[in-house]
Amino acid sequence: MAVNNTLDSNQPVNTRALINKKKRSKSYSVMMEKLVSFILFLIAAVSVVTTIGILYTLLSETIAFFKEVAFIDFFTGTTLKPLSKNPEFGVLPLINGTIFSSLIAMLVAGPIGMMTAIYLSEYATERVKRLFKPLLEILAGIPTIVYGFFAFTFVTPLLKHVIPSLETTNILSPGLVMGVMIIPMIASLSEDAMNSVPNSLREGALALGATKLEVTFRIVIPAALSGIIASFVLGVSRAIGETMIVTIASGSTKNFTFDITQSMQTMTAYIVEVSGGEAPAGSTIYYSLYAVAMTLFAFTLLMNLLARYISRRFREEY
Repeated sequence: MAVNNTLDSNQPVNTRALINKKKRSKSYSVMMEKLVSFILFLIAAVSVVTTIGILYTLLSETIAFFKEVAFIDFFTGTTLKPLSKNPEFGVLPLINGTIFSSLIAMLVAGPIGMMTAIYLSEYATERVKRLFKPLLEILAGIPTIVYGFFAFTFVTPLLKHVIPSLETTNILSPGLVMGVMIIPMIASLSEDAMNSVPNSLREGALALGATKLEVTFRIVIPAALSGIIASFVLGVSRAIGETMIVTIASGSTKNFTFDITQSMQTMTAYIVEVSGGEAPAGSTIYYSLYAVAMTLFAFTLLMNLLARYISRRFREEY
């Protein structure tokens, strides 16, 4: 009986201690949740702050450039002579070179990447996939400067046997090599899009008597169209932003021409050239670096926005 009295007298003390311990534990958990949430917010904000910093830098220097060069002259001029006695700053030769190199690259990467994706998704066995996937990853992992020297020292001399008028530096050779570089991106993204199509659609079409080729082009590709188009748009964006291949193999001649056998310069190659130290800080040519970079930024931003719009517009949900 005495023992029971002792336990009864201690029971309120133990309950209160447990309640206090629970409160302290809950308070600690709440504090840790808030701390983790704040840390994750800071990490997520890094990309936003970085983007804002890049935009501020580009805009501030670009505005300084357009105080010295007319906006219309910059975007409509076909002559770019930044180092002459009477400098001219027309960006059209750079846009022309960028568009041609990207177009050539997509003419190579588009069909080959798409056919590769179709084969890996619909026709290849698991054994073949295990062989092809690492090869595609190796192709994607080659440094772009290696591609540039490959275009300059191998592809260009090879093309000269077919096109004798081809210049040593031209836009055709780097465009072709850029296309080879972009193949893994288009193939991988397109294959993922096609693999996401439910097998029930394939089986239903096959049960109705369709061939495998008909299933691929009439069922799978239309169902995966949003992802396939997005891969193409991202490939174009990758081609527009490529630097080392065109810097090495396309030359630095600022021609406004439609002849792909001649030397042209892209926007990225011009940025590399001006960044090399020829332009003193505060000069017009120095500010032109930022104006071209802002134009390039606008191009890639539009491509990415277009890819997102297409993905949402043509997305199929099952």
